[in-house]
Amino acid sequence: MAACSPVLLARGRPCRNLKEAAENFRALLSAEEVFGNLNPVELEIGCGNGAFVAELAKREPDRNFYAVEICSNVILTAMERVMREGIPNVRFLNIPAEILPCYLPGESVEKIYLNFSTPLPEPNRAKQRLTSPRFLGIYRALLKDGGTIEQKTDSGYFFDFSLAQYALCGFEVTDVTRDLHKSAYAAGNIVTEYEANFLAQGKPIYRAVAVKRAAPAENEDALLPPQ
Repeated sequence: MAACSPVLLARGRPCRNLKEAAENFRALLSAEEVFGNLNPVELEIGCGNGAFVAELAKREPDRNFYAVEICSNVILTAMERVMREGIPNVRFLNIPAEILPCYLPGESVEKIYLNFSTPLPEPNRAKQRLTSPRFLGIYRALLKDGGTIEQKTDSGYFFDFSLAQYALCGFEVTDVTRDLHKSAYAAGNIVTEYEANFLAQGKPIYRAVAVKRAAPAENEDALLPPQ
């Protein structure tokens, strides 16, 4: 981990608990200082072993990428990959997604990627899903007006849940497909490790884009489906 410090911007929980951190801690990053340019910034939440963000950064050298992953052993693999391949436009945050506003300024991100987030299908875990209102509120604050969330998942249940939450939280849903690899959106798609495994099992891949638009509803609890 120490050897990867040139690409690691933050690690762990800066305060005793997430709520305390979100309310009291700020160490806002300047993308211009981090990357040495004024290129647009994009964000992957749950980057895993880094294969997706590494390939994306190579395809888009005029964009900068933050990659977030909570598991230290997993993000280590991602950081080692980026350093080994000499990719200059990726930096990492080994933190929970709940405290992203502690590090990223508001309205500073153009696109967020959610690739195969854990579906958490249990009804009592709805608020923990990465497309629940509590997280969508964080993403809205980070995204510029017109910014987008691009989601891929193998879970139809999670996909339907996500589409409903986007609509209720002030996002316009576009480019929806329930079988990515048989759709027009397959062109240029970067296949992740999870995606390859699901395809080998014959599972369809669900994909959608959510565009930041109108103001969200005020009561986030009202946005969750009945338990």
